[in-house]
This record gives sequence, structure tokens and C-alpha cells, in this order.
Amino acid sequence: MSSSVAKKNQASEETWRVFRIMGEFVEGFEEMGEIGTGVSIFGSARTRPDDPMYRACVETARLLGEEGFPIITGGGPGMMEAANKGAQLAGVPSVGCNIELPFEQGMNEWVDLGVNFRYFFARKTMFVKYAQGFVVFPGGFGTIDELFESLTLVQTGKVTTFPIILVGTEYWSGLLDWLRSVMAMDGKISSADLDLIHLTDDPDEVVAILRAAETERAVSHPPVQTSFGVPPTDGT
Repeated sequence: MSSSVAKKNQASEETWRVFRIMGEFVEGFEEMGEIGTGVSIFGSARTRPDDPMYRACVETARLLGEEGFPIITGGGPGMMEAANKGAQLAGVPSVGCNIELPFEQGMNEWVDLGVNFRYFFARKTMFVKYAQGFVVFPGGFGTIDELFESLTLVQTGKVTTFPIILVGTEYWSGLLDWLRSVMAMDGKISSADLDLIHLTDDPDEVVAILRAAETERAVSHPPVQTSFGVPPTDGT
């Protein structure tokens, strides 16, 4: 095959990839647009049901659901399963935005509305667009990725009135200490940026923080935007 033909085929492949990406956004918007805004809950896919944090996640999601918050997760096992289970126990929409991976997960049994994604960035847009807060349980690289993306969006004003809550003081304290003693001390972030993060072990406190943010939003009606500058679907 000549180099010109190879380049033409590659260009054609890239064009179709654009349409696949567009299709993921369209499907996500159509499927999730009916739920309003909820709470995105993140955490490790490797957490077992006998882990105390798994049980804490179920309880947190259940309490949030009883306050009327739909629950959005990555749709897989572990903490995602726990959060979807809590949502079902509360009778609110239990959403899973699953990602296609070569070594991982199908959708867990507690998901009511499941949307599959090939591209991480399309999936993460849904986590933000249809959420009014993030609750982050102990997790690995994927959880850290979602945490720091949300922090960046709030820090830069791309989303507003958007609580970010870490659950598990023993797990997260070392990270926060590093942010405070290294990153902030070196001037890479401001001390005020650390105020964006709430740390707790108490499911009731998680609910109180998100309820207070919802009240503030109802009073001030700030424009909530995603990283693409698109307001979330809220029925207005």
C-alpha cells in the first residue's frame, strides 16, 4: 500500500472516530437528560462487599437518595456497586456510566439506567454535567483522576456551588497533608483551594453538605457549567 493511500485511510478512520465520539455524547445526553441532576459517587472497583467502606457507601447513597438525589456512578463493581445499591434502596434513579475496558467490569446489578462509553472524556462529562456534587470514597488511579478533574473545574470556575467530599479520613489524610505541606507551600495552589475539599467519615455529614449546597444554589441561581461550558439539563 502506498503512503498516500495509507494516509487517506488513516484520515478516514479519524473522521469516523469523530462521529463515534459525537454519538457517545448524544446517547449520554438523551439517556441521562431525564434524571435531572444528582450526585456522582466514585471509588475503587476492587472494594469487596465485606469492607466497612462498602457498607458506608451503601448508607451514604441511601441517605442521599432519601433526600431526592439521583445517584450516578461508573456502573462497575466495588464502590460503584455499593452506591447504586444505596440508590435502589432509596428508590431514586440509579445510574451507571460504564467504560469499556479490556480487563474489567460489566454493569453491576443495581443499575437502573446504564450508559456505556468507549471514551473516558465523554464519560467524565456526564459525571459533571448531570451532578451537583462529587462524593469520593477510597479508590485508585481512576478515582484520583475524577477527583482532580472535579477540583480543577471548581478551582477555575467552570462549575460553581459544587461540593467535593472525600469519605475516609484515614485513607485521604495523607494526600491532603501533601497538598497542604508541599503543593500549597510551594505556591502551586493557594491555601484557599484546599477549602474546596470536605473530609469526613460520616454519611450524615455528606448529606448535610450537599443539602446546604442545594439550598445555596436555589437562592442564588448561579449558572452551573461543565468543562465544555454547557449548562446541565435541569428542566428549565
